[in-house]
Amino acid sequence: MRITKLSAGNIIEASCTRCRATLNHTIVAMVGEKVVRVECNTCHGVHNYRGPVEKKEKTSSQAAPKKPSVPRQPKKDPGISEMEEWEALKPTFDLTQATPYDMDRKYRANELINHSTFGLGIVKTNIPPKKMEVLFELGKKLLRCQ
Repeated sequence: MRITKLSAGNIIEASCTRCRATLNHTIVAMVGEKVVRVECNTCHGVHNYRGPVEKKEKTSSQAAPKKPSVPRQPKKDPGISEMEEWEALKPTFDLTQATPYDMDRKYRANELINHSTFGLGIVKTNIPPKKMEVLFELGKKLLRCQ
């Protein structure tokens, strides 16, 4: 309970905008009985008066309900899925139908090609302009084409 009247020069608790804490401040300006400006006794910053901030505790009704914890499923490695896809397609390959890779030629999806470095591959998609995605035993590669 306050017995003395507040006036400029008195010390009051206020929320400091610089320190971001409730600290002692010196009253700098008042309008009537209302404190308007204060100076922080710690950082000496002058700012508008903000009353001390009180932390509110959350009650059980305000707290967000917790979701039941479910163990996360590990993501499938893209390299493994490409290898599985390669193994599934390998028996369908007709090696006599494989065309030698030439970057100045057009290729269709599902066409079998023979690359000098990567070996046998199957064209998955054409990506304009002048690119295609090819599945090799080592994984997918982006190659130039016409």
